[in-house]
Amino acid sequence: MYRLKPGIKRDIVRRWALPDRIFFGHGACHILAGVYLAECPLAGFHAERIIPKDDVPGGHMYITDGLIAFDYHGYSLRERLLAHHCRSWATDYPGWDCDIEIVDFPILGAHALNSRKMLGPDQHLGDTIARAKAFIGRFAHAERAAKVHAMA
Repeated sequence: MYRLKPGIKRDIVRRWALPDRIFFGHGACHILAGVYLAECPLAGFHAERIIPKDDVPGGHMYITDGLIAFDYHGYSLRERLLAHHCRSWATDYPGWDCDIEIVDFPILGAHALNSRKMLGPDQHLGDTIARAKAFIGRFAHAERAAKVHAMA
């Protein structure tokens, strides 16, 4: 798992300059999730959130239909995404654990996000909505999802 250098998340210029996968994997995953649901490239998906127990890093938001998931990696089996995420954070934080919850708040609403310590779409240096739409547009969604479904 990629780790950001210290200070990048607090520096809006350096954060915005990150490559898309790193940007959406480290601090803007919720924007990607919200835009995915708004664009709806595949039906039947909802957002889920990984919430670390205790006061440690490692939160993440992704889209899932219960079997497959979509995040900055693209499509994967949901259980594989969760295992990878947990294993990666436990490397730096032994005993790292989390809860998974279905997202029941407006994902692109700044107030709802800020109350959960996340930035809203308009609180970044550039147009995060357009950036997320462009990132999502790179995928052949039905084809990729079908490949992952076949692995189940």
